[in-house]
Amino acid sequence: MPSIEQYSQADQRYLLQLARQAIAQGIIGHQPVPPSMAAVSTALQQPRGCFVTLTLDGQLRGCIGNLEADTTLLEAVWRNSYLAAFKDQRFMPVTAAELDRLNYEISILTPLTPLSVKNEAALLERLRPGIDGLVLTDGGHRATFLPSVWQQLPQPERFVSQLRLKAGLPADYWRDSLRCDIYQAIKITEESAVADES
Repeated sequence: MPSIEQYSQADQRYLLQLARQAIAQGIIGHQPVPPSMAAVSTALQQPRGCFVTLTLDGQLRGCIGNLEADTTLLEAVWRNSYLAAFKDQRFMPVTAAELDRLNYEISILTPLTPLSVKNEAALLERLRPGIDGLVLTDGGHRATFLPSVWQQLPQPERFVSQLRLKAGLPADYWRDSLRCDIYQAIKITEESAVADES
């Protein structure tokens, strides 16, 4: 299992501050500019996939991310924060009035690991509730649930069927061409970033 200890308290605070700055810049009409790599830890300069989840009063307000490590963690958090606030098509763009009430959650992803499974029963047996995120891919259909989604969908059967629906597939879909990948996530929140200071 990946560990939050890979990222210091200073790293975690910096990433959360970066997320807030990206959205604050967007509120005043500025496009996100990649942050400087100067004086940041090596951990933040590594290529990583990540998702940024925004909530407001306990309700989802935006969530955007990248599964593949196509840029540094620093740049991914900056970009995905902006996109979650202003480009998640499920929501209207975040407003200035909402800015101070947003809660941020950054999920840093491990590389995808392919699962070689012949049927749904084998997939359900391999999945670890609360630990594994899952990506389903078939043709032009692709979707993922982060490990945190297990909190809403704790039964593996429902977790998988709802993910298929998210991918635009029937809830009971299975073909040999269906690709299954898992990953884990290190979750950074306001609470984790101050855990050692309380």
